[in-house]
Amino acid sequence: MSEERAMKFKWKQVWIVPLAATLCTAYPVLAQPDGFHSGKVIPQFGPVATVEQDVEIPADARFKVLFDVSKAAKPGEVNRTLVSAARFINMHAEAGVDPENIEIAVVFHGGASIDLTRAETYGARNDGAENANAAAIETLRAHNVQVYLCGQSAAYHGIVNKDLLPGVDMALSAMTMHALLQKDGYTLNPF
Repeated sequence: MSEERAMKFKWKQVWIVPLAATLCTAYPVLAQPDGFHSGKVIPQFGPVATVEQDVEIPADARFKVLFDVSKAAKPGEVNRTLVSAARFINMHAEAGVDPENIEIAVVFHGGASIDLTRAETYGARNDGAENANAAAIETLRAHNVQVYLCGQSAAYHGIVNKDLLPGVDMALSAMTMHALLQKDGYTLNPF
């Protein structure tokens, strides 16, 4: 392959992969890449692929997983980390793990803080856009996913408790929540 053709191919990969990722994280799911389907536990978002695995997950596996998010979603879109939390539940349930054995916590801080605010606050800071995260958080909370906001980030962004979506808990800081959750046996998911 010529160097010029290789560069064009690489450019297409750089452009197409993020586009595909964006399309498969819309809520509600409008399009899914080939091979992906809605999950059985949270069908609204968090699509999964069926995988022929070489590493077996024990039938009695228990997961306590912590997701960290600092990057805000584009206005009107669901934060990618919330989609990942739903995907984690969906794919493990499909693999045979009892959803009751999956505990998820999501800690928001930095620019992502605004994603946890009620319609009035969110719309005022996003040119009137609707906060798609509200429905996602309501759905995740129905599946016992805990959602925390860093109080230090909230203070920096001028967010107070009354601005938060139902089911979101204000923490002293993201650092504090990470320490407490890890002490309680949660592992940090780097994705």
